[in-house]
Amino acid sequence: MTRNTVSRSLHDVGLAAWFGGTLANSVALNPAAAEAATSESTGAVANAGWDRWTPVNAAAIGAHVVGSLGQLAGNRSRIAGQRGVASMALAKTGLTAAALGVTGYSRLLGRTVSAHGAVPAASATDPTVGTPPEVARAQKRLDTLQWAVPALTGALVVLSAFAGEQQRASEATGGVLRRLVPGKR
Repeated sequence: MTRNTVSRSLHDVGLAAWFGGTLANSVALNPAAAEAATSESTGAVANAGWDRWTPVNAAAIGAHVVGSLGQLAGNRSRIAGQRGVASMALAKTGLTAAALGVTGYSRLLGRTVSAHGAVPAASATDPTVGTPPEVARAQKRLDTLQWAVPALTGALVVLSAFAGEQQRASEATGGVLRRLVPGKR
């Protein structure tokens, strides 16, 4: 059995940054932008914060994906031989795909908002009557999506903890036996 320290670290650190950064921005940056001196500054502050976060988030996501692929490769015999591991891996893959999709869509909306520069806004995701309609639509969508990304990545953290529990010796042995012996629980 070989160690997967590098891939596990990329997986975990990347996921932690992806989850924590998007949650922090939703909890702190988006509402804090409303504290800017003017409503036009609100949009500029939020845009600057999210534009700074984007390359870090991209690196975190990249690290997570590379680590995930390494974990799949390193655990292929467990996926094939231990009952429950393949379905867990499939669930993690689906959840990761959903998180990637929501993150990508959020970034497209964020680019729409950022491209308009300093527009009036009540907060990063709350338009005012003076907000251009295209930006207001994007902000309204982002108001929901800002919580979807940390919810999905948080669920990945939980599922990763479950996957770690599956690696306990008692779980691994029992999972292999249940696969080999029909009716064995």
